[in-house]
Amino acid sequence: MNKLVTWLNDRLGLSVFNSFLTKKEVPQHKHTIFYYTGSSILLFLGIQVVTGIMLALYYTPTLQAANASVVRIMTEIPLGWIIRSIHSWSASLMIAAVILHLLGIAFTKGYRKPRELTWMTGVLLLGIALGFGFTGYLLPWDNLSLAATKVGTDIPKAIPVIGAWATKLLRGGEDVTGDTITRFFIAHVCLLPLVIFFILGIHIFLVQRHGMSLPLEAERKGVKVPSLPFWPNFVLRETGVWLILLGCLITLAIVIAPSLGASADLMAPAPAGIKPEWYFIFLFQALKLVPSRIFGINGEQIAVLLMLAGFLVVFVLPFIDNRPSERKGRIITFVFSLAFIFTLVMTAWGLL
Repeated sequence: MNKLVTWLNDRLGLSVFNSFLTKKEVPQHKHTIFYYTGSSILLFLGIQVVTGIMLALYYTPTLQAANASVVRIMTEIPLGWIIRSIHSWSASLMIAAVILHLLGIAFTKGYRKPRELTWMTGVLLLGIALGFGFTGYLLPWDNLSLAATKVGTDIPKAIPVIGAWATKLLRGGEDVTGDTITRFFIAHVCLLPLVIFFILGIHIFLVQRHGMSLPLEAERKGVKVPSLPFWPNFVLRETGVWLILLGCLITLAIVIAPSLGASADLMAPAPAGIKPEWYFIFLFQALKLVPSRIFGINGEQIAVLLMLAGFLVVFVLPFIDNRPSERKGRIITFVFSLAFIFTLVMTAWGLL
């Protein structure tokens, strides 16, 4: 065993990795709880990969067989129903963890210099996670997923110049068909995984490069913040959090397993009371409130452009909030808080 360890160390530099783990420190303060959301994202992403591979072994991304293959997974494949349920719930929990992670950083202003790129890659990861949710929602191919995808792929049409082209690219044609299933499946299992692991690698490198941010007040006053060794102390605490999250995930997967309707009928009307997944409901509800015309301009077009502008503002937030401890920073925090409250209200209204 000693010879094997020596052989691997000479070729992989394991001693450098071990030295890094033993020297790494985690700041301890009242916002430390947000540090656990980062590792929680990795946990749910790993579960997504494993369960996704298992489901892909039996899923058939065609118009005729998509729904039937999911039915087979849920009724014939041993434990197939629980694997599908875990995959579905871990997707929702991963998106929730990404949102909590970014909110924690935003309200503690952890994106301040030199961590601007860390924040920007994190926002991109949120966008990719939402892309996973959107593309995966269609794959069961029942009437609900068909109608929701029609609504979702209609939204880009409001973008000037490229809108109609973007919708046609997503659908593989003028309407949602079997070609859409194929495109969404390829994006879900090939394109998005490649992108998310690339961005995630950059994000993790930047976190290790710049370390974990301290509270703004502590940094401004030069207060020394106590720290905890990453290995094994913080890792042990993270393991406890993972066990709790796994317990919650399995409980939800068993008690509230996702349903599956009959195979989608392309000619059927949209089901009554159709709603998207919870992480898109605030957009859905906000769009419903927009009048058809605003100063003679298409209201939906204005709303979509405002949403795109909002995402861009969040993406470049570190450069806008470049003086976080001054009055400008407090105003930005207030505006961000209002936007967060608006999102919560729209989500609750849409759910109710």
